[in-house]
Amino acid sequence: MPPVKTLRTLDELADAGLIAPGRLPALEAVAARYAVAVTPGMAELIDAEDAADPIAAQFLPREEELVQGPLERADPIGDEAHSPVHGVVHRYPDRVLLKLTHTCAVYCRFCFRREMVGPEGHGNMSPDQLDAAMAYIAARPDIWEVIVTGGDPLVLSPRRLRETMDRLAAIPHVKIVRFHTRIPVVTPEAVTDALVAALRAPGKTTWVALHANHPREMTAAARAACARLVDGGVAMVSQTVLLKGVNDDPETLGALMRAFVETRIKPYYLHHMDLAPGTGHLRTSIAEGQTVMRAMRGAFSGLCQPTYILDIPDGHGKVPIGPGYLGDGVVEDPAGRSRAYPPE
Repeated sequence: MPPVKTLRTLDELADAGLIAPGRLPALEAVAARYAVAVTPGMAELIDAEDAADPIAAQFLPREEELVQGPLERADPIGDEAHSPVHGVVHRYPDRVLLKLTHTCAVYCRFCFRREMVGPEGHGNMSPDQLDAAMAYIAARPDIWEVIVTGGDPLVLSPRRLRETMDRLAAIPHVKIVRFHTRIPVVTPEAVTDALVAALRAPGKTTWVALHANHPREMTAAARAACARLVDGGVAMVSQTVLLKGVNDDPETLGALMRAFVETRIKPYYLHHMDLAPGTGHLRTSIAEGQTVMRAMRGAFSGLCQPTYILDIPDGHGKVPIGPGYLGDGVVEDPAGRSRAYPPE
């Protein structure tokens, strides 16, 4: 039987058969440093008999998380350096991040904000902090888009989300509100009609960016939750992290992208994994990622092609890092054969 509640301790994971009891002492330091949470839906997907299970790799703590590489850092993409007021990250001229909460329904073992999220992290924005954030956004007419993130903003109640949308709706120059979330996948039952309604506001276009990394995450319940969002007037895109042993082959990644497209979610970003501490065991090289993306081209519909992205460390922004096909007077076709261009 699957668990009926979110598993938040090592003992609960062991009782559910997801971690061997003999591993608990070695994992105590991991759980003390980085938050643990596995929802019933994700626990049910884990094959505890498979040491290489791609769902387990994302959510179950591992001893390797205490091994910090020399280039890894607590704030790998430079949130703090670009945070003019608490909860706001303003790295690009036309958009800001609004981090309402640093709580998540699940805690991914590769999270780039793993030093900030969880019970011991930065928590929810206080009313005064939210007032200051809204004032900052309202005072800057160049801000066209507000990306509500965290943490996972959809762990908040529909009432809290509605209050946030109402406040953003009162700022004329904000036209787009985007929510980044895992909720439709990890807790699909939370995507109620009330939540969908709370995400919409007059005069604003709402997008939801869904984070999923393996096709098994796109269960029938997850697809139904996404359908409730799309049918309710919310546009959806995807974001995925390239993870060693999880989705770093074209067949798996292509199946995930097809699942997104079938669910009316446009594939958007494939993130090269950030240099968060203790995540090296899940990180591919950029060359490996480019090889996967090259194999995707031609084998899968153009609708299924995400942009392979690197978020340059220390806040210097995102850039596409996919394979190149055009050289001096030559272009490669999807099979890797060189063709003259312009044609002879």
